[in-house]
Amino acid sequence: MTDSVRSVRPRDRKAQLAAVAAELFRARGFPGVGIKDIADAAGVTGPALYRHFADKQAILAYVVLSGFEDLEAATAEALSDSVPPADQLEALLNRLAAQAVERREIAALWRWEGRHLPKEDQREIARRSALALASWSKALLVQRPELPAEDAELLCWAALSVFGSVSVHHTAVARRRFAQLLVELALGVLNATLPSPVSTQSDTPPLRLGTPSRREQVLAEATALFAQRGFHDVSMEDIGAAAGIAGPSVYRHFPSKAALMVAIGHRAADRLALAAERALQATDERSALHRLAASYVHTILHTPELLVSFSADRVTMPDRDKADLLRIQRDYVTQWVTLLSAVQPQLPPREAKITVHAALTIANDLARTRRVASRPHFEAELTALLHTILDVAD
Repeated sequence: MTDSVRSVRPRDRKAQLAAVAAELFRARGFPGVGIKDIADAAGVTGPALYRHFADKQAILAYVVLSGFEDLEAATAEALSDSVPPADQLEALLNRLAAQAVERREIAALWRWEGRHLPKEDQREIARRSALALASWSKALLVQRPELPAEDAELLCWAALSVFGSVSVHHTAVARRRFAQLLVELALGVLNATLPSPVSTQSDTPPLRLGTPSRREQVLAEATALFAQRGFHDVSMEDIGAAAGIAGPSVYRHFPSKAALMVAIGHRAADRLALAAERALQATDERSALHRLAASYVHTILHTPELLVSFSADRVTMPDRDKADLLRIQRDYVTQWVTLLSAVQPQLPPREAKITVHAALTIANDLARTRRVASRPHFEAELTALLHTILDVAD
């Protein structure tokens, strides 16, 4: 066989294999994908895959770190001396938006599967994330020198969540418009006015009468452990020990870990539905959306069940329960989209949905980010950010 007709091996086979794995990880979750699944999807043998990667974890690390390197490169290019300081922030947002639209799976894996990386990789990403955010904050302070440095950092975290929001839904518009919309939303966040401390109110925790039932204790401890460590790293014995009972005793209340996740999901949905019902008792759509955003922030910050990651652990539930919870979630998002479309009738339905997901992702991400969630007036600030992105700020 001559060289001219010999089949040519792809030049970057490693990157191609990683891309196949990334799609599987996003679709099924990291624990739900095996090496054989990746090899079969890529059309290669297991040994061929092992020539490029030592194990499944190494593939995830390659995908996430390569995506992060792209983010760092975009940051370096946009904030270089070749770009005028006044133009750097928008140049950065345009680059980040293009990356988010082109490689949506990277944001998903970074957000949901990062805890499966080796500890050293997690620490490295945290370190480099802090450096990137510090660079973004400096660029923002050039545009808004009146901001305290810690406020600039909060706004940059929120802007990052706008781009990360592409990983939580499948809604799409033309790529150029999609990227433009993300830039507009991120710029809105970066230009947001945070409330002054005197405008915040402290919430008095509700009184609890009596002792929770053993079932409630088990559910509460499982919720806390799943939120901290993820579903797959928690055993029934861990839950029993946290609740002060033997591991097998947990089965008297819940037949499996999956049943616990289903109960947590429905508990979270019930709390959101109740808060939404109260918020929607408004005189007009704008007021209703304003109240709905505030209710979501308050609920997520005071409801442990909402801090459990269902996206990363969705494969652990029975199909019927997954479908039921997904329907509830979609119905809830539809409430937001319907109100936003009434408030901004010029916004096409798909763009309204993208905007709503950006707002919800800001709340979900920042509520889990200890660095900013510990701020003394965080609830009012987070509410203000959602009101800004939905264009219902006071």
